Amino acid sequence: MWNHLLRFTGGGVEREGHSFPVRPNGDTFRIGFRAFRIYDQNMDVQTPNRLYSAMGSFIEPPSLKGTTFLVHEPIDQVAEKRSAWIYNAGARRVRRAPDLGYDGINDGSEGLITTDQVDGYNGAPDRYDWKLVGKRELFVPYNTYEIGNKKLKYTDIVMKGTVNPTYMRYELHRVWIVEGALKPGQSHIYAKRTFYLDEDSWAVLMEETYTGRGDLWRVALHGQVQYYDVPFPGYRFGMVHDLDSGGYIVGGLDNELKSVVKFNVKGKVADFQPDALRRAGGTK
Repeated sequence: MWNHLLRFTGGGVEREGHSFPVRPNGDTFRIGFRAFRIYDQNMDVQTPNRLYSAMGSFIEPPSLKGTTFLVHEPIDQVAEKRSAWIYNAGARRVRRAPDLGYDGINDGSEGLITTDQVDGYNGAPDRYDWKLVGKRELFVPYNTYEIGNKKLKYTDIVMKGTVNPTYMRYELHRVWIVEGALKPGQSHIYAKRTFYLDEDSWAVLMEETYTGRGDLWRVALHGQVQYYDVPFPGYRFGMVHDLDSGGYIVGGLDNELKSVVKFNVKGKVADFQPDALRRAGGTK
């Protein structure tokens, strides 16, 4: 899991995208988000024990527009916990966001995904006991270029139940299987999790989550592509299916946007401080 958390993802990344929570009856709405994640080596000044700094702003719908998050992610999360803040555009104030981690629920997600499921898995791994199950060959979402085709409309992709399978692609790959069991006395909505990590890139490609009763609850798929200009393999989309409700959420789509993902972006420490949040919510 540490290999996943510390894998190379482009140094500094700037991206804009859309996510779609899809209800069981097929109703959906669009969430627009602009995100910056700058790893410490790409900052003008290095910070001890800092893995990356991230800032993200909602750009739609109007009810969320301008709401902005800031995260300081440490390397050693025993020595230092994640620091997070939120600027609420409606209240026009900055506050600490201690729930921006673990099983916190993100705005606009309709509760279909926890904060630590973003980017396959993120944050401190301290609430679970981890077990390496072994290695297997499985069909996993890989080289999923077509779902990112700029000629497609979102209505071509987002359907009731799941995304249009015409634009999905799977390959037989070796994956490492890792199980996480919730530690006694710890709290999380997922009592058990099984991750399938790509042997080549260490990225989480699939995840299964279970209830406290041991029932399979949600299944996540993260499709990879090769960004040849960087170069590294990274996510083209992320998707979580709720098997109980029949709803799902898919994110990372940018088909109807002219912008493209920017890598190796440089950052300034001053732009990733709590007092910069208000300015970011109004301009980014």
